[in-house]
Amino acid sequence: MIRMKISRVDHDNNDTPILSKHEIENFAHSILTDYKPHLLKEPGAIKFQHFLENYLGVSLLFRDIYYDDPESPIFGMTIFRDCTVQMFDRENERVKHEIIRKNSIIIDNYVMEPGREGFANFTGIHEGGHYLIHPGVYSTFKPGQICCRRENLEGSGKAAIQGMYYNQWIEFQANYFTACFTMPNTTFRPLVNDYLRKHDIWKGSITLGLNEDSDILGRHLLPEYVSEVYGVSKRAAFSKLKTNGFIVV
Repeated sequence: MIRMKISRVDHDNNDTPILSKHEIENFAHSILTDYKPHLLKEPGAIKFQHFLENYLGVSLLFRDIYYDDPESPIFGMTIFRDCTVQMFDRENERVKHEIIRKNSIIIDNYVMEPGREGFANFTGIHEGGHYLIHPGVYSTFKPGQICCRRENLEGSGKAAIQGMYYNQWIEFQANYFTACFTMPNTTFRPLVNDYLRKHDIWKGSITLGLNEDSDILGRHLLPEYVSEVYGVSKRAAFSKLKTNGFIVV
């Protein structure tokens, strides 16, 4: 397993890594080269369970994670130090406390329900991104764990901007890593360009809002195609398409 070499951190914000998009892209490329190099040549899906357990060597757990805000559920957690985590006991309808050992990743059972396979893949690899990139933040600082809520798992479309809080930077880094790792540009760009040409689009992008046909293609058909090929959520596929200029809003 390859660990990321962090050369710069923000000491005023829990030693948050200071990383450019290019550095994250290169790191994702190096991990993929070490893990499944054929996916840099032929597009395909990564199974998050295999990546987390067999490559990263973490303990993968599936639980009903307790959260206090129904509008902001927790879908994934990465545990860097032994700690106590609140779970929901559905059988007895109560909150319980469970000791979780370090180097564990918890995925909420909601994510694993049928029909959410792409979202589950993105969530699992997002947590793997935290495990690879952010041990220096959470291994030493309390609480030794990171909780990823619904709003943290929306893909890589939002550009990082000055003034973000450290946890927003951390979530952006994990999301951007996941997008680069699951949909590497070496296969992503040729795949999308080929799809566009087959639909008689030769300028290399779809501009939304021009007509119904382009909206259906850009908002639905193309993201669905990408999500099926790479095994990610449609939201993550749409976000990657926007980031790479294939969809213009």
